[in-house]
Amino acid sequence: MQDREKIYLTKEGKEKLQAELEELEGPKRKEIAARLKSAIEMGDLSENADYHKAKEDQGFLEGKILEIKYTLDYAIIVEENSKCQEKVNVGCKVTVQEEDFPAETYFLVGSKEADPVENRISHVSPIGKAMIDKEVGDVVTVKTPDGEYSLKILEIQ
Repeated sequence: MQDREKIYLTKEGKEKLQAELEELEGPKRKEIAARLKSAIEMGDLSENADYHKAKEDQGFLEGKILEIKYTLDYAIIVEENSKCQEKVNVGCKVTVQEEDFPAETYFLVGSKEADPVENRISHVSPIGKAMIDKEVGDVVTVKTPDGEYSLKILEIQ
């Protein structure tokens, strides 16, 4: 059996996924069931676009439910600041600086919670990979498709 990639979630991320799962398993499932029932009542399913769209939506919904359940079942929940005393790890806020540019602070999260617009970067992103297990003062090399650049770790919170 192949090792599966570790799934990291913050407590907040877990709560969001649980709320989404409740919504999908409750109101969203009922909504699709009602659409299917209505489409079936129209008869002749072979040419019924509403029926085919509802079945497609149902398949997507059930796939999403399975994905969320899998994530919740296998996630490693990280507490903010839990292991951030000395080295960068998932759950840490890290302030870095590239040469003469202003310093930037990133929150290192699992890939399910990454949101670059909010400076929440994944531990498997180029910057995340470069920073894992590094310490304040370390200079890391970030490898991207466009080339390499260096970041200095200024602070770990």
